[in-house]
Amino acid sequence: MIIKVALTIIFLAVMIGVGVYTRKQASSVDGFVLGGRAVGPWLTAFAYGTSYFSAVVFVGYAGQFGWKYGLSSTWIGIGNALIGSLLAWLVLGRRTKLMTQHIESRTMPDFFGTRYADQGLRVTASVIAFVFLIPYTAGVYKGISTLFEMGFGIPYEYCVVIMAALTAVYVILGGYKATAVNDFIQGIIMLFGIVAVIVAVLNVQGGLVAAVGKLAEMPADDNPAANGGFATLFGPDAWNLLGVVILTSLGTWGLPQMVGKFYSITDESAIRRGTVISTLFALVVAGGCYFLGGFGRLFGMPPVLPNGRLAFDSIVPSMLVTLPDVLIALVVLLVLSASMSTLASLVLTSSSTMTLDLIYRDKKSLPGEVEEGTIDDMVSEKIEHRKVVVMRVLIMFFIAISLLIALNPPTFIAQLMGISWGALAGAFLAPFMLGLYWRGVTPAAVWACFVWGVGLTVVNMLLGNPINPINCGAIAMVGGFPVVWLVSLVTKKMPRRQVEQIFECYQ
Repeated sequence: MIIKVALTIIFLAVMIGVGVYTRKQASSVDGFVLGGRAVGPWLTAFAYGTSYFSAVVFVGYAGQFGWKYGLSSTWIGIGNALIGSLLAWLVLGRRTKLMTQHIESRTMPDFFGTRYADQGLRVTASVIAFVFLIPYTAGVYKGISTLFEMGFGIPYEYCVVIMAALTAVYVILGGYKATAVNDFIQGIIMLFGIVAVIVAVLNVQGGLVAAVGKLAEMPADDNPAANGGFATLFGPDAWNLLGVVILTSLGTWGLPQMVGKFYSITDESAIRRGTVISTLFALVVAGGCYFLGGFGRLFGMPPVLPNGRLAFDSIVPSMLVTLPDVLIALVVLLVLSASMSTLASLVLTSSSTMTLDLIYRDKKSLPGEVEEGTIDDMVSEKIEHRKVVVMRVLIMFFIAISLLIALNPPTFIAQLMGISWGALAGAFLAPFMLGLYWRGVTPAAVWACFVWGVGLTVVNMLLGNPINPINCGAIAMVGGFPVVWLVSLVTKKMPRRQVEQIFECYQ
């Protein structure tokens, strides 16, 4: 216990120290939200990866999907690396950096408002982002607190409150630069931690070959024909596995806190290096998490909830209690690293979105247009300072709301994520990606996609989830593309000169 407590205290002290060290760079809006658009490839790549993978993946997803699909759940991690990281950087990285810098966009809602010349889109997108980032944040709290409870014996409620307070401190102090530097430190811990944990867990089962052999003998829950399927290449349920791969891999393309990383990177050469770093990071961390979760059945049945369903979020913690104390301390730091980086990214995204796109909506001119007057430098500086103060206040407000949900979690971590990612990426992915490439996207098509993504997710939830939230989220994301394309064909186009001014950044 002394080792676990000491390592945790050192870790938290470093995180807060980084926040204090970088606080001077967080005095302006650009500095607080984007790190001055001068964050290098290593910091950006690690910020992307650590924001992507949190306790939600390590505890919730790895446990639940490892139990359902066995070793084939590793495909989820491979999909996260190839689609969620490699392709995301190749398809979105350069174009996002250039266009958002050209139109002076700081957030995803700001992009919609300026790219499509419709401030209503900006306001609506900011509300969607704020509302649906809350269940995601609650899921992260739940994941890390479940593991903390296992490692330290501290009641769940105390864990949630402590994590929320510590995350708030360093984000409020240092903004994006603090989160990026801390993400790099946390990413290093995650890389070493996941490898060490996999080796230790497999040793408990007699090594890799023995563990796979035991898994091949496991019977399926409700389908005798699928016996032994947990050790096969595509598992006992390949179609539902595909839905999880789509949700967790393609979903990052439409999440504000993920796409925002491309806004802040320094230049195009940094994007190329960041692509390689981010992909390798995802392959080790995500691939390792799901590979580890695939062996969950070897450690016995998880507890049963009052409603008769298995407590999937307890599977990974039950695998880890057999490890030596030093390794448990490493696991706690691993999940703490993953979760605090994601929490920091979420609260910073939500607060900046609400501040810049709802409370202070600057009227911006499109590239090439003449602004109607100037603002005195002193007045401008005061406004910038006020915006940063408001963002810091909203960080505390956002954390408070998500804390209330985390203290009374309505469902499993994976389902919280399905609701959050489905609504956000279902609404944002298609109009954002197509808006970077296709001049023909219309504002009406963006509105239609907002209705589609949020509507499908909410209606499914109100009806008691007749479609599994994971599959519903995947349908919302993929379905957004035909919605945007079809509506754009039959609705009024934007003025050609205006669109050409926006796209001249690629010439």
